[in-house]
Amino acid sequence: MNFEMPQFLPALPEMFVLGMACAVLIVDLFVDDARRVVTYTLAQLTLVGAAIITLVMNNGQTVVTFSGTFVTDPMAAVLKVFVFLCTFGVFVYSRSYLKARDLFKGEFYVLGLFGVLGMMIMISAHSFLTVYLGLELLSLSLYAMVAFNRDSYVASEAAMKYFVLGAMASGMLLYGISILYGVSGSLDIAQVGQYVAGQDVLHDLPLVLALSFVVLGLAFKLGAVPFHMWIPDVYHGAPTAVTVYIGTAPKIAAFAMIMRVLVDSLHGLHADWGQMLTVLSVLSLAVGNIIAIAQTNMKRMLAYSTISHVGFILLGILAGTQAGYAAAMFYTITYAITAMAGFGMIILLSRAGFEADELEDFKGLNDRSPWYALMMLLVMFSMAGVPPTVGFYGKLLVLQAVIDVNMTWLAVAAVVFSIIGAFYYLRVVKLMYFDKPTSEEPIVPGFDMGLALSANSLAVLALGILPGGLIALCTAAMT
Repeated sequence: MNFEMPQFLPALPEMFVLGMACAVLIVDLFVDDARRVVTYTLAQLTLVGAAIITLVMNNGQTVVTFSGTFVTDPMAAVLKVFVFLCTFGVFVYSRSYLKARDLFKGEFYVLGLFGVLGMMIMISAHSFLTVYLGLELLSLSLYAMVAFNRDSYVASEAAMKYFVLGAMASGMLLYGISILYGVSGSLDIAQVGQYVAGQDVLHDLPLVLALSFVVLGLAFKLGAVPFHMWIPDVYHGAPTAVTVYIGTAPKIAAFAMIMRVLVDSLHGLHADWGQMLTVLSVLSLAVGNIIAIAQTNMKRMLAYSTISHVGFILLGILAGTQAGYAAAMFYTITYAITAMAGFGMIILLSRAGFEADELEDFKGLNDRSPWYALMMLLVMFSMAGVPPTVGFYGKLLVLQAVIDVNMTWLAVAAVVFSIIGAFYYLRVVKLMYFDKPTSEEPIVPGFDMGLALSANSLAVLALGILPGGLIALCTAAMT
């Protein structure tokens, strides 16, 4: 057997993040609580450095290395940079939250960096084995982060539910991958794709069975109905600093995983998985938007909101066109940015011993802070799809892609459920502007928190007014 020396440069961002995560872990051992900011700073520098390396290394070419298990291409570069951006914002938001609860520990940032590494591996996977390894690295990091507050019974319960259900979904995904390996003789995404393209899928029962298990595993990781059970409990039970992490960057990685597995490898089965995604998307839009109306907890409401947004992402993918994939990518990125601001507002209003995660806590926010009420209004409008926020253009692009493939009924259903969903978003706006505040305590965030949250919320508006650049970037990444 001839051994071919792999090209290490394409994986330089991953190697940098891995090395720095280990370094942060070691440095944190010698840092006391009073100087924990050193760990925080190193974690942020890691993300900045990884983003710079990714941008410098990106030449627009597709390179496959490590014996066909790892790929770098324009889509990977774009998604990785946004993963770094979202995680950077999450770390900024988490600092004050963790300090106020005596949870400002190095473990949070080390686990966060290893989770980022798992996301990067998922995004650049060119083998089903690499997909699974990246997914498990991310999942194990998230399980530990959810249970990060060991004194919280609710967090421990949420972590156990997440772990058990996540293990089952991983097993299903792995079983589907094993069947694919059995029928195709390869784990390489491109080679499996070639095998599938040459088969009569109508009479290939093992292939359809493998696809069913793979879609099941992917649907769980993305949080699509009926595999959504973990999302409300985990979002609610986890510390808000962890919830904002789970609700942002991992969605970008999950989108990449679907693109690698379904589009790059199993595109020959599009007629089959397209029907599966149709059912998943409609159920997600219906369940997410309708059940969210009954929620009184902000984190649970945003959890069901996430489920409905997953339905829109799946709509773009099931269209099966380049425009659809680009629309789904644009939607995923902009949703992650918007959700980060939404959860950041909960952190802004919370304090030691008070989570501010009930809808009642947002009453009269305009009286307490007109500026941050305006920022939350932009976030809610974007999630509802109100122009000129970026959420409007995300929905518009997805609906246009679905209509272009003559699935107008699906676009109509999405619009109807979006109108239903607008109710609970606008309810938050009503509470902020028309109700009296339940607390007169002034809102005084730290400089970094206030600056990051303001920039995050204004970006939602700016990307809605000038969406062309990001749309072009997503379109180029899909070609």
